[in-house]
Amino acid sequence: MEEQQFWDDNAAAQKVIAECNQLRVWTVPCQALKRRFGDVRDLLAEVDETQDPPFYADLLQELTTIESILSDLEVRRMLSGELDNKNCYLTINSGAGGTEACDWVLMLARMYQRWAARKNWEVEIVDTLDGDVAGLKSITMKFTGPFAYGYAKAEKGVHRLVRISPFDANAKRHTSFASVDVSPEIEDDIEIEIRPDDVRVDTYRSSGAGGQHVNKTDSAVRLTHIPTGIVVSCQNQRSQIQNRETCFKMLRSKLYEIQLTERNAKIDALGGEKKDNAWGSQIRNYVFQPYTLVKDTRTKVEKGDILAVMDGEIDEFVNAYLMELG
Repeated sequence: MEEQQFWDDNAAAQKVIAECNQLRVWTVPCQALKRRFGDVRDLLAEVDETQDPPFYADLLQELTTIESILSDLEVRRMLSGELDNKNCYLTINSGAGGTEACDWVLMLARMYQRWAARKNWEVEIVDTLDGDVAGLKSITMKFTGPFAYGYAKAEKGVHRLVRISPFDANAKRHTSFASVDVSPEIEDDIEIEIRPDDVRVDTYRSSGAGGQHVNKTDSAVRLTHIPTGIVVSCQNQRSQIQNRETCFKMLRSKLYEIQLTERNAKIDALGGEKKDNAWGSQIRNYVFQPYTLVKDTRTKVEKGDILAVMDGEIDEFVNAYLMELG
Protein backbone atom coordinates (compact mmCIF):
# COMPACT_ATOMS: atom_id res chain seq x y z
CA MET A 1 0.00 0.00 0.00
CA GLU A 2 2.99 2.33 0.46
CA GLU A 3 4.22 1.84 -3.09
CA GLN A 4 3.98 4.88 -5.39
CA GLN A 5 2.13 2.87 -8.06
CA PHE A 6 -0.46 1.54 -5.60
CA TRP A 7 -3.32 3.73 -6.91
CA ASP A 8 -2.55 3.20 -10.60
CA ASP A 9 -5.15 0.42 -10.62
CA ASN A 10 -8.02 1.68 -8.45
CA ALA A 11 -9.98 -1.60 -8.48
CA ALA A 12 -6.93 -3.61 -7.42
CA ALA A 13 -6.09 -1.03 -4.75
CA GLN A 14 -9.59 -1.21 -3.28
CA LYS A 15 -9.34 -4.99 -3.14
CA VAL A 16 -6.03 -4.82 -1.26
CA ILE A 17 -7.46 -2.28 1.18
CA ALA A 18 -10.47 -4.54 1.81
CA GLU A 19 -8.17 -7.50 2.49
CA CYS A 20 -6.05 -5.34 4.79
CA ASN A 21 -9.10 -4.21 6.75
CA GLN A 22 -10.23 -7.82 7.18
CA LEU A 23 -6.83 -8.69 8.64
CA ARG A 24 -6.93 -5.68 10.96
CA VAL A 25 -10.23 -6.93 12.38
CA TRP A 26 -8.13 -9.73 13.91
CA THR A 27 -4.67 -8.24 14.43
CA VAL A 28 -5.69 -4.97 16.13
CA PRO A 29 -7.80 -6.50 18.97
CA CYS A 30 -5.35 -9.39 19.43
CA GLN A 31 -2.36 -7.06 19.77
CA ALA A 32 -4.30 -4.76 22.12
CA LEU A 33 -5.35 -7.71 24.25
CA LYS A 34 -1.77 -8.98 24.42
CA ARG A 35 -0.55 -5.57 25.60
CA ARG A 36 -3.27 -5.31 28.27
CA PHE A 37 -2.49 -8.78 29.59
CA GLY A 38 1.24 -8.02 29.69
CA ASP A 39 0.61 -4.83 31.69
CA VAL A 40 -1.56 -6.64 34.24
CA ARG A 41 0.94 -9.51 34.55
CA ASP A 42 3.81 -7.11 35.25
CA LEU A 43 1.83 -5.07 37.79
CA LEU A 44 0.52 -8.14 39.62
CA ALA A 45 4.10 -9.30 40.10
CA GLU A 46 4.91 -6.01 41.84
CA VAL A 47 1.77 -5.15 43.80
CA ASP A 48 1.17 -6.50 47.30
CA GLU A 49 -2.52 -7.23 47.78
CA THR A 50 -2.28 -6.58 51.52
CA GLN A 51 -0.79 -3.09 51.09
CA ASP A 52 -3.06 -1.84 48.28
CA PRO A 53 -6.29 -3.91 48.16
CA PRO A 54 -8.23 -1.51 45.85
CA PHE A 55 -5.49 -1.50 43.21
CA TYR A 56 -5.16 -5.30 43.45
CA ALA A 57 -8.95 -5.64 42.98
CA ASP A 58 -8.77 -3.37 39.91
CA LEU A 59 -6.11 -5.60 38.37
CA LEU A 60 -8.23 -8.71 38.95
CA GLN A 61 -11.20 -6.93 37.35
CA GLU A 62 -9.03 -6.09 34.33
CA LEU A 63 -8.16 -9.80 34.01
CA THR A 64 -11.88 -10.62 34.02
CA THR A 65 -12.45 -8.06 31.26
CA ILE A 66 -9.57 -9.49 29.21
CA GLU A 67 -11.01 -12.99 29.60
CA SER A 68 -14.42 -11.77 28.37
CA ILE A 69 -12.87 -10.09 25.29
CA LEU A 70 -10.82 -13.21 24.59
CA SER A 71 -13.98 -15.33 24.78
CA ASP A 72 -15.66 -13.05 22.22
CA LEU A 73 -12.66 -13.42 19.91
CA GLU A 74 -12.86 -17.20 20.27
CA VAL A 75 -16.49 -17.07 19.09
CA ARG A 76 -15.56 -14.78 16.21
CA ARG A 77 -12.81 -17.20 15.21
CA MET A 78 -15.54 -19.71 14.40
CA LEU A 79 -17.05 -17.28 11.90
CA SER A 80 -14.87 -18.53 9.07
CA GLY A 81 -17.65 -19.16 6.57
CA GLU A 82 -17.54 -17.65 3.11
CA LEU A 83 -20.20 -15.07 4.00
CA ASP A 84 -19.73 -14.60 7.74
CA ASN A 85 -17.84 -11.30 7.44
CA LYS A 86 -20.57 -9.71 5.28
CA ASN A 87 -23.16 -7.13 6.20
CA CYS A 88 -26.66 -8.57 6.29
CA TYR A 89 -30.40 -8.08 5.95
CA LEU A 90 -32.63 -9.23 8.82
CA THR A 91 -36.35 -9.65 8.16
CA ILE A 92 -39.04 -10.31 10.77
CA ASN A 93 -42.49 -11.54 9.71
CA SER A 94 -45.54 -11.94 11.94
CA GLY A 95 -47.01 -15.42 12.27
CA ALA A 96 -50.01 -16.83 14.10
CA GLY A 97 -51.45 -14.47 16.69
CA GLY A 98 -53.10 -11.58 14.83
CA THR A 99 -52.53 -8.16 16.39
CA GLU A 100 -50.50 -9.74 19.17
CA ALA A 101 -48.12 -11.24 16.59
CA CYS A 102 -47.71 -7.84 14.90
CA ASP A 103 -46.81 -6.29 18.24
CA TRP A 104 -44.33 -9.14 18.76
CA VAL A 105 -42.61 -8.20 15.48
CA LEU A 106 -42.25 -4.62 16.76
CA MET A 107 -40.77 -5.89 20.03
CA LEU A 108 -38.27 -8.12 18.24
CA ALA A 109 -37.31 -5.29 15.89
CA ARG A 110 -36.48 -3.11 18.89
CA MET A 111 -34.51 -5.96 20.47
CA TYR A 112 -32.36 -6.45 17.37
CA GLN A 113 -31.80 -2.72 16.93
CA ARG A 114 -30.56 -2.51 20.53
CA TRP A 115 -28.37 -5.59 19.98
CA ALA A 116 -26.85 -4.06 16.84
CA ALA A 117 -26.18 -0.82 18.72
CA ARG A 118 -24.29 -2.78 21.40
CA LYS A 119 -22.06 -4.14 18.62
CA ASN A 120 -21.60 -0.67 17.10
CA TRP A 121 -23.25 -1.74 13.86
CA GLU A 122 -25.07 0.70 11.62
CA VAL A 123 -28.80 -0.06 11.31
CA GLU A 124 -30.92 0.93 8.33
CA ILE A 125 -34.66 0.27 8.07
CA VAL A 126 -35.17 -0.99 4.52
CA ASP A 127 -38.87 -1.82 4.53
CA THR A 128 -41.85 -1.99 6.90
CA LEU A 129 -45.46 -3.12 6.65
CA ASP A 130 -47.76 -1.82 9.39
CA GLY A 131 -50.17 -4.07 11.25
CA ASP A 132 -53.92 -3.55 10.83
CA VAL A 133 -54.36 -2.43 14.45
CA ALA A 134 -50.89 -2.10 15.98
CA GLY A 135 -47.33 -3.21 15.50
CA LEU A 136 -45.81 -4.44 12.24
CA LYS A 137 -46.65 -7.28 9.92
CA SER A 138 -43.04 -7.28 8.71
CA ILE A 139 -39.84 -5.29 8.85
CA THR A 140 -36.50 -5.58 7.05
CA MET A 141 -33.36 -4.04 8.52
CA LYS A 142 -29.82 -3.85 7.18
CA PHE A 143 -26.94 -4.35 9.63
CA THR A 144 -23.57 -2.92 8.58
CA GLY A 145 -20.60 -3.94 10.68
CA PRO A 146 -17.86 -6.55 11.19
CA PHE A 147 -19.22 -10.12 10.90
CA ALA A 148 -22.83 -8.93 10.97
CA TYR A 149 -24.09 -11.94 9.01
CA GLY A 150 -21.91 -14.38 10.95
CA TYR A 151 -23.53 -13.37 14.23
CA ALA A 152 -27.05 -12.60 13.02
CA LYS A 153 -27.47 -15.94 11.21
CA ALA A 154 -27.85 -17.51 14.67
CA GLU A 155 -31.25 -15.80 14.90
CA LYS A 156 -32.84 -17.53 11.90
CA GLY A 157 -36.02 -19.34 12.80
CA VAL A 158 -39.31 -18.94 14.64
CA HIS A 159 -39.49 -16.96 17.89
CA ARG A 160 -42.40 -17.73 20.25
CA LEU A 161 -43.92 -15.22 22.70
CA VAL A 162 -46.12 -16.12 25.70
CA ARG A 163 -47.66 -13.25 27.68
CA ILE A 164 -50.90 -11.66 28.86
CA SER A 165 -51.95 -9.67 25.83
CA PRO A 166 -52.52 -5.93 26.30
CA PHE A 167 -55.02 -6.19 23.44
CA ASP A 168 -57.23 -8.70 25.30
CA ALA A 169 -59.86 -7.14 27.58
CA ASN A 170 -60.11 -10.44 29.46
CA ALA A 171 -56.36 -10.39 30.26
CA LYS A 172 -55.79 -13.92 29.00
CA ARG A 173 -52.43 -15.40 28.09
CA HIS A 174 -51.67 -15.48 24.37
CA THR A 175 -49.07 -17.31 22.33
CA SER A 176 -47.68 -15.52 19.28
CA PHE A 177 -45.08 -16.34 16.67
CA ALA A 178 -42.71 -14.38 14.44
CA SER A 179 -40.16 -15.70 11.97
CA VAL A 180 -36.71 -14.20 11.51
CA ASP A 181 -34.76 -14.56 8.29
CA VAL A 182 -31.20 -13.37 7.72
CA SER A 183 -29.35 -13.09 4.42
CA PRO A 184 -25.87 -11.69 3.66
CA GLU A 185 -25.26 -8.59 1.58
CA ILE A 186 -23.60 -9.74 -1.62
CA GLU A 187 -21.02 -7.47 -3.21
CA ASP A 188 -20.90 -6.69 -6.92
CA ASP A 189 -17.86 -8.94 -7.38
CA ILE A 190 -20.11 -12.02 -6.97
CA GLU A 191 -22.13 -12.74 -10.08
CA ILE A 192 -25.70 -14.00 -9.70
CA GLU A 193 -27.73 -14.27 -12.89
CA ILE A 194 -31.31 -13.04 -12.61
CA ARG A 195 -33.39 -13.37 -15.76
CA PRO A 196 -35.79 -10.45 -16.28
CA ASP A 197 -38.58 -12.89 -17.18
CA ASP A 198 -38.19 -14.54 -13.77
CA VAL A 199 -38.95 -11.36 -11.83
CA ARG A 200 -42.28 -9.60 -11.34
CA VAL A 201 -41.93 -5.94 -10.38
CA ASP A 202 -44.71 -4.18 -8.46
CA THR A 203 -44.73 -0.55 -7.37
CA TYR A 204 -46.90 1.03 -4.70
CA ARG A 205 -47.05 4.01 -2.38
CA SER A 206 -44.83 3.95 0.68
CA SER A 207 -46.63 3.65 4.00
CA GLY A 208 -43.96 5.15 6.25
CA ALA A 209 -43.00 8.69 7.11
CA GLY A 210 -41.78 10.87 4.31
CA GLY A 211 -44.18 13.75 3.76
CA GLN A 212 -45.92 14.72 0.55
CA HIS A 213 -43.49 12.90 -1.74
CA VAL A 214 -44.30 9.55 -0.15
CA ASN A 215 -48.04 10.20 -0.33
CA LYS A 216 -48.08 11.22 -4.01
CA THR A 217 -45.72 8.81 -5.76
CA ASP A 218 -45.50 5.03 -6.20
CA SER A 219 -41.89 4.97 -5.03
CA ALA A 220 -41.97 1.67 -3.10
CA VAL A 221 -40.90 -1.45 -5.02
CA ARG A 222 -41.67 -5.14 -4.50
CA LEU A 223 -39.89 -7.89 -6.45
CA THR A 224 -41.15 -11.45 -6.73
CA HIS A 225 -38.71 -14.08 -8.00
CA ILE A 226 -41.11 -16.48 -9.71
CA PRO A 227 -38.95 -19.67 -9.76
CA THR A 228 -38.22 -19.57 -6.02
CA GLY A 229 -41.15 -17.54 -4.70
CA ILE A 230 -38.78 -15.12 -2.94
CA VAL A 231 -40.35 -11.70 -2.30
CA VAL A 232 -38.35 -8.60 -1.36
CA SER A 233 -39.48 -5.00 -0.99
CA CYS A 234 -38.02 -1.60 -0.23
CA GLN A 235 -39.57 1.79 0.48
CA ASN A 236 -36.98 3.70 2.48
CA GLN A 237 -35.55 5.64 -0.48
CA ARG A 238 -37.31 8.62 -2.07
CA SER A 239 -36.67 7.39 -5.59
CA GLN A 240 -38.31 4.35 -7.17
CA ILE A 241 -35.04 3.69 -8.99
CA GLN A 242 -33.11 3.59 -5.71
CA ASN A 243 -35.67 1.29 -4.11
CA ARG A 244 -35.52 -0.97 -7.16
CA GLU A 245 -31.71 -1.18 -6.94
CA THR A 246 -31.92 -2.08 -3.25
CA CYS A 247 -34.54 -4.75 -4.00
CA PHE A 248 -32.36 -6.40 -6.64
CA LYS A 249 -29.40 -6.32 -4.25
CA MET A 250 -31.49 -8.08 -1.59
CA LEU A 251 -32.76 -10.61 -4.13
CA ARG A 252 -29.22 -11.38 -5.30
CA SER A 253 -28.20 -11.91 -1.68
CA LYS A 254 -31.02 -14.37 -1.01
CA LEU A 255 -30.41 -16.30 -4.25
CA TYR A 256 -26.69 -16.55 -3.54
CA GLU A 257 -27.35 -17.80 -0.02
CA ILE A 258 -29.68 -20.49 -1.39
CA GLN A 259 -27.04 -21.47 -3.92
CA LEU A 260 -24.40 -21.71 -1.19
CA THR A 261 -26.70 -23.69 1.12
CA GLU A 262 -27.47 -26.20 -1.63
CA ARG A 263 -23.78 -26.58 -2.40
CA ASN A 264 -22.91 -27.20 1.26
CA ALA A 265 -25.78 -29.68 1.56
CA LYS A 266 -24.38 -31.68 -1.35
CA ILE A 267 -20.92 -31.69 0.25
CA ASP A 268 -22.41 -32.90 3.55
CA ALA A 269 -24.34 -35.63 1.74
CA LEU A 270 -21.19 -36.87 0.00
CA GLY A 271 -19.40 -36.97 3.33
CA GLY A 272 -22.20 -38.81 5.08
CA GLU A 273 -22.83 -35.87 7.41
CA LYS A 274 -26.38 -34.92 8.29
CA LYS A 275 -27.38 -31.72 10.02
CA ASP A 276 -30.79 -30.43 11.04
CA ASN A 277 -32.10 -27.59 8.93
CA ALA A 278 -33.05 -24.73 11.24
CA TRP A 279 -35.14 -22.84 8.66
CA GLY A 280 -38.69 -22.36 9.93
CA SER A 281 -38.05 -24.22 13.20
CA GLN A 282 -38.86 -22.79 16.61
CA ILE A 283 -35.56 -21.68 18.10
CA ARG A 284 -36.49 -19.65 21.17
CA ASN A 285 -39.32 -19.15 23.65
CA TYR A 286 -39.94 -15.83 25.43
CA VAL A 287 -42.26 -16.23 28.43
CA PHE A 288 -43.52 -13.11 30.26
CA GLN A 289 -46.28 -14.76 32.35
CA PRO A 290 -46.75 -16.54 34.74
CA TYR A 291 -42.95 -16.40 35.12
CA THR A 292 -40.20 -14.72 33.12
CA LEU A 293 -37.85 -16.89 31.11
CA VAL A 294 -36.15 -16.89 27.72
CA LYS A 295 -35.00 -20.34 26.60
CA ASP A 296 -33.21 -21.35 23.42
CA THR A 297 -34.53 -24.71 22.26
CA ARG A 298 -31.32 -25.52 20.34
CA THR A 299 -28.70 -24.93 23.02
CA LYS A 300 -30.95 -25.07 26.14
CA VAL A 301 -29.45 -21.76 27.31
CA GLU A 302 -31.87 -19.96 29.65
CA LYS A 303 -32.08 -16.41 30.96
CA GLY A 304 -34.56 -15.16 33.54
CA ASP A 305 -34.03 -11.43 32.99
CA ILE A 306 -36.37 -11.11 30.02
CA LEU A 307 -36.30 -7.30 30.09
CA ALA A 308 -32.53 -7.34 29.56
CA VAL A 309 -32.98 -9.75 26.64
CA MET A 310 -35.60 -7.51 25.05
CA ASP A 311 -33.14 -4.64 25.51
CA GLY A 312 -30.66 -6.40 23.22
CA GLU A 313 -28.68 -8.65 25.58
CA ILE A 314 -28.82 -11.77 23.39
CA ASP A 315 -25.10 -12.49 22.93
CA GLU A 316 -25.33 -15.37 25.41
CA PHE A 317 -27.79 -17.15 23.10
CA VAL A 318 -25.96 -16.23 19.89
CA ASN A 319 -22.53 -17.26 21.17
CA ALA A 320 -23.78 -20.57 22.56
CA TYR A 321 -25.29 -21.45 19.18
CA LEU A 322 -22.14 -20.48 17.29
CA MET A 323 -20.01 -22.51 19.72
CA GLU A 324 -22.15 -25.55 18.98
CA LEU A 325 -21.75 -25.00 15.25
CA GLY A 326 -17.98 -24.74 15.72
